Amino acid sequence: MIVPIILSLICVILLGLSVWLFLHGIRKTGNERVLNRLAQGQPQLAVQKTTWVGLERMFLRAGLGRPTERLGLWLTLWGVAMLLGYAVADWVGLLTLLLAPPLLLRLYISWRYRRRLNRMVEQLPQLLDHTVRSLKSGRTLADAVMGGIEASDDPLKHAMGRVQRNVQLGVNLPDAVSDFAELYEQDELRMFALGLKVNHRYGGNASELLENLIKLIRERDQGSRQLRAMTGETRMTAWVLGSLPMILVSYFMLTNPGYMLGMWHDSGGQTMLIIAVVLQVIGCLALWRMLRSV
Repeated sequence: MIVPIILSLICVILLGLSVWLFLHGIRKTGNERVLNRLAQGQPQLAVQKTTWVGLERMFLRAGLGRPTERLGLWLTLWGVAMLLGYAVADWVGLLTLLLAPPLLLRLYISWRYRRRLNRMVEQLPQLLDHTVRSLKSGRTLADAVMGGIEASDDPLKHAMGRVQRNVQLGVNLPDAVSDFAELYEQDELRMFALGLKVNHRYGGNASELLENLIKLIRERDQGSRQLRAMTGETRMTAWVLGSLPMILVSYFMLTNPGYMLGMWHDSGGQTMLIIAVVLQVIGCLALWRMLRSV
């Protein structure tokens, strides 16, 4: 009966990935149209095609360096863990240790990326404020931004080292910041890049533009905090609904394991448990999407 379980898990994973890709594509359509209109007539950077671009992008955004640095060690440990799982729990242990480490790694990278990005957005108004003061003292826009990066704290300073390297290699500042914003896919960074592009192309008062951007970022942050406070009860309800079935199963396994094992050894009970697991996964995905939209 292990084959139907594996096929069910694969189907659920593929379904979730397809829904995520569809929604992600719809969300990026509007942003890409605006970026394409503003980028008309601008020099385009040559895109470097490397192996495992997506994996390297995830690690760089999370501040973990490049995955190829210790790839051999991690693959060796993963292989040893799968062999131990097979020796301890046969095919179930092998399947668990085959799927669990990549999933846990993906969750850890996503959590670290979100935490790092939120910290960077909090530090961005300080960088812009330093840039505005430098502009008013007579420095050029590029020198003011570079000085703001040097005066920033980590993780923003470390992340924007990418901008400094690109500028030192000859890339103009708007394109370097645009490349940085597209790496992290954050609206505040994209607005900063678009502001620099508009100023570089059409001119204008850069200090006034950056001051308005600082005000906009702080208003967005305040609105986001207010929204989280107003929807706290909804998010807590979603967490309770998602975790309650797993808590009940854990309680039954601790107090009366024969109840669950009896269902598993019965053909009808086994079917019910598999259906329950599939429905639980679908429900958790639906609740997660609802939480992301709040």
